[in-house]
Amino acid sequence: MVEGKQAKEQWGSRWGLIFAAMGAAIGTGNIWRFPRETAVNGGGAFMIPWLLFLFSWSIPLLIAEFTIGKNTRFGTIGAFKKFAGKKYAWMGAWMMLVNIIIMFYYAVVMGWVLKYFTVAFSGELKAGVDTEAMWEGFITSPGQVVFFQLMAIGISTFVVYKGIAKGIERTNKILIPSMFVLLIIAALWALSLPGALNGLKYMFIVRPEHLGRAETWVSALSQSAFSTSAGFGMAITYAVYMRRKEDTTLNAVIAGLGNNAASLIAGIAVICTVFALSSTNVEAIGVMKSGNEGLAFIHLTRLFTMMPGGLVIAGVFFLAMAFAAITSMISGFEITVRNFMDHGWSRNKSLTVTSSCIFIFGLPSALIVLEGGIPAAFKNQDHVWSFGLIVSGMFVFFAVLKYGIDHFRETLVNTEWNDLYIGKWWVYIMYLFPLQFGFLMLWFFSQSISLHPDSWWNPLEPEGFATIVLQWGVALAILIRLNDWINEKPLAESDSRDGEIVEVEPE
Repeated sequence: MVEGKQAKEQWGSRWGLIFAAMGAAIGTGNIWRFPRETAVNGGGAFMIPWLLFLFSWSIPLLIAEFTIGKNTRFGTIGAFKKFAGKKYAWMGAWMMLVNIIIMFYYAVVMGWVLKYFTVAFSGELKAGVDTEAMWEGFITSPGQVVFFQLMAIGISTFVVYKGIAKGIERTNKILIPSMFVLLIIAALWALSLPGALNGLKYMFIVRPEHLGRAETWVSALSQSAFSTSAGFGMAITYAVYMRRKEDTTLNAVIAGLGNNAASLIAGIAVICTVFALSSTNVEAIGVMKSGNEGLAFIHLTRLFTMMPGGLVIAGVFFLAMAFAAITSMISGFEITVRNFMDHGWSRNKSLTVTSSCIFIFGLPSALIVLEGGIPAAFKNQDHVWSFGLIVSGMFVFFAVLKYGIDHFRETLVNTEWNDLYIGKWWVYIMYLFPLQFGFLMLWFFSQSISLHPDSWWNPLEPEGFATIVLQWGVALAILIRLNDWINEKPLAESDSRDGEIVEVEPE
């Protein structure tokens, strides 16, 4: 039932949108995943394909998403209904589903970060403290984990409740510049440590043998895609609130470059700290391989206690990570909220349902039986659904292909308001999407089998191949089956129009 047209919402300024897009892109993956992937994949050898995929996957996809969102003025479901055709509304529903499932466990991650922010400023981090026991003690305390999960959801709910200009834009305008300042402080502090040069050399020197490994290239592509939120639906959703004369191309480029800049600064801070305080490079690489959670909450936390002034820098580090987590969380909330609002719900009702689902369905990631210090449900959801973003990216490619890639570029991307002209190169790059997608999926599936040779066929194996096929298959079958029902729900009149918007009809 349509509850009526909502009050018009728009970004207050161009930089408000850019900061919000950067906030959605920059998350905990920039701060713990990028340094780890760089260290274990040959340093500079990893950065070459990582930068290449920024321009061959992430930025072209962000350009497409921003353009679709601006010209349809609807979230992911409405955008696919209007742009690709009603037969493909389920693709937009898939994007929303992937987003909210990721939010189920990302709220738990944000809770962990908030917990360690309080630990850093409480005086609990002292020289000689057993950081592994500290982590185990926290993660096996259901009350604490759920409390900080609720805190994460509460913060995100409040920001999204305030709306676009007064909530999301204002928050990102404060947190994104602050996060960059904090990361720079942490990086400069790390560079001042004796032995930090070892980490800097390891990070940037190219090791040619790694360039010949498929894993290096796949890791670089997945890092670029996940980190920039390309395929997440964020760009489609945030573009709904663009002004008519807003440029989509330069915004996408700045958001992508800003995301990579944050990753580089965080990489310097983390890698230099680890290498400076490890007795050998072998020991340092072992620390970097310890997994995202182990690196951030066990090993890096222990190293902070060994640093001169390390307790201060620990507070700075976890505050920066908290800011990154918050800005990513609020974009995830808004993606789902926008889809409900497109079908006539109020922002308050949409937000209530969204936050309740994220809490309830996030409880398994917070509580279910531990495996090596991490909840099994968390491992499963992260393994299965993070790669769902790549499938979402291919759905966006399909929509653009259906419209006509060069026609899309000429009529919708390159407008009279563009600051940056997109040439024919973008068309050629878009045609490479299926190749990049196939390469990544083949590796992902083969790894899911080879790393679990005795259990990959078991759907109960959290990181096996069978669980991917089962969960994706069930989700896709249900969404395709519900496609007609989705289309029966009328789209509410857009609340974000600014003058005449191009009406997009697929060819």
